[in-house]
Amino acid sequence: MASVLSYESLVHAVAGAVGSMTAMTVFFPLDTARLRLQVDEKRKSKTTHMVLLEIIKEEGLLAPYRGWFPVISSLCCSNFVYFYTFNSLKAVWVKGQHSTTGKDLVVGFVAGVVNVLLTTPLWVVNTRLKLQGAKFRNEDIVPTNYSGIIDAFHQIIRDEGISALWNGTFPSLLLVFNPAIQFMFYEGLKRQLLKKRMKLSSLDVFIIGAIAKAIATTVTYPMQTVQSILRFGRHRLNPENRTLGSLRNVLYLLHQRVRRFGIMGLYKGLEAKLLQTVLTAALMFLVYEKLTAATFTVMGLKSVRKP
Repeated sequence: MASVLSYESLVHAVAGAVGSMTAMTVFFPLDTARLRLQVDEKRKSKTTHMVLLEIIKEEGLLAPYRGWFPVISSLCCSNFVYFYTFNSLKAVWVKGQHSTTGKDLVVGFVAGVVNVLLTTPLWVVNTRLKLQGAKFRNEDIVPTNYSGIIDAFHQIIRDEGISALWNGTFPSLLLVFNPAIQFMFYEGLKRQLLKKRMKLSSLDVFIIGAIAKAIATTVTYPMQTVQSILRFGRHRLNPENRTLGSLRNVLYLLHQRVRRFGIMGLYKGLEAKLLQTVLTAALMFLVYEKLTAATFTVMGLKSVRKP
């Protein structure tokens, strides 16, 4: 119990949250482009820079940062939960011994499940707020009109029921493999590098963070597309089955995507996603490692984690 409620776990959680907020703020426009490509199926522009230029031209210079606050708020809570759970479980399981790739994968998976169940409502709301006011090419999309985070929660619960706040939970649970794979490769690459040197440089951390996220994102991207559509929840699709997030809807959306756009339709927006998520993850890990190291140094403590 002491390991779960330890100061070290709290430091890792805060550092992870700060790192993710910093990185997302820097690369937020790339995430905006990615989301438009995933949700607005009839948008003709296929490249990240063209989508961003269209958004700026049609919706204003600050449009790529629309929805920044709810996204950052959700990201802060989500990464705090994930990093705290990951490091607490790892401290309990490893108990001062050397970790393994298998243990990293299992701990990452469990931390991901806890994170999804607790924070999905925040992501549903921020997805809708981020897309509110967007000029869509797809007439199947029903526009929203929320005045803020609280009003979005109120309207969703009133009009769609409280279960709508967990739209996309099923694909999100499948997607816990994304951070699990990411952390498995990150921790594994880190262990390999630490065998050859005493300390990792900033460039080392940036590169292995980017590699780990690129692998995880490419493997899980089709489910991320389905997750975005379900979280948005404003398509006039599959009216006979409104239990969004069920296996039936996941398979339905995957089938519709392939039928309309071919197998590559499952990877629409991957360029923007890779560009955004790889750079964001790399910067996040860099800030996270530096912040934890600095905090432990200032407090005169050593991290309990071993490579």
